Amino acid sequence: MAYILQQAVNGVPLAALYAVLAFAYAIAFAVTRRADITIGALFAFSGQIFALFFFIAWQRYWLILELCLAIGAVAAFLYTWGAATVIGRHVLQPLTRSEPHAVIVGGFAVMIVLMEIARLASETRSIWLPPLLQNAVTFLVVDGLAVTLTQMQVLNIALMLGSLALLALWLSRAAWGRRWKAVRDDPLAAELLGVDSQSVFVQAYVGAALIATFAGLLMTAYYGTMDFGAGLMFGLKVVMLGALGGYASPLKSAAGGAILGFAETMWTAFGPLALRDIVMFSALIYILVMTRREQLAP
Repeated sequence: MAYILQQAVNGVPLAALYAVLAFAYAIAFAVTRRADITIGALFAFSGQIFALFFFIAWQRYWLILELCLAIGAVAAFLYTWGAATVIGRHVLQPLTRSEPHAVIVGGFAVMIVLMEIARLASETRSIWLPPLLQNAVTFLVVDGLAVTLTQMQVLNIALMLGSLALLALWLSRAAWGRRWKAVRDDPLAAELLGVDSQSVFVQAYVGAALIATFAGLLMTAYYGTMDFGAGLMFGLKVVMLGALGGYASPLKSAAGGAILGFAETMWTAFGPLALRDIVMFSALIYILVMTRREQLAP
């Protein structure tokens, strides 16, 4: 019983991560209306930039830990903001007006460029952060065994869930949220009512990228590094996460992401690890195919 409870608790941080990524992807998908892996690629890119600038400040300039973390975080947000602005305005926006599959091809190209930039900047070596907030927090004791999470996991959960709540509230009440919904529902009608749909497009994509950056920093600080190949895996997962909860509502997408996070954790605990991603992707594809609704002509 204690083992099952521990695995359930272990699933909360991953569920929170997937929820944030799915929320971010839903915001971008609402304006692109195309399957796009670049949000996951930017998530990984931000973690790599964070680790790289932390390493430079820590190893070369011997700054204190807190300042090194702050420098890495600021650099990650600035680099990801710049990359997302260029991608949204000069790559995705033109491609969404052309062949639908062009966004998928362009997304893979963007992912490769980001991955290679991070790899070359890091001289093809994995950069590790020192362990942060690794003390255990005990939630309950069952049969003499403690059910715990680390302080970093608890902090990640609180920050991610708190950010989701604030973002959902802001999206529902802010004037920009109303413009975003108008462009999501009908870009042409929004233009006729005075909404600059092209600006909303870029702003939505950059905002989604910055949300993914926030998640990337937290996960890099927890795991200690971000792999160069993580962009592809997280890019594909983010697309599936958004689809699982439905693209119309970021909160529903977040709920779908959370469900997948728990499922992935439980498979890791009770199933063969080598088959985890195969099983998860297969299950997601099956669910999406079985729940698809086609619009039939009368």
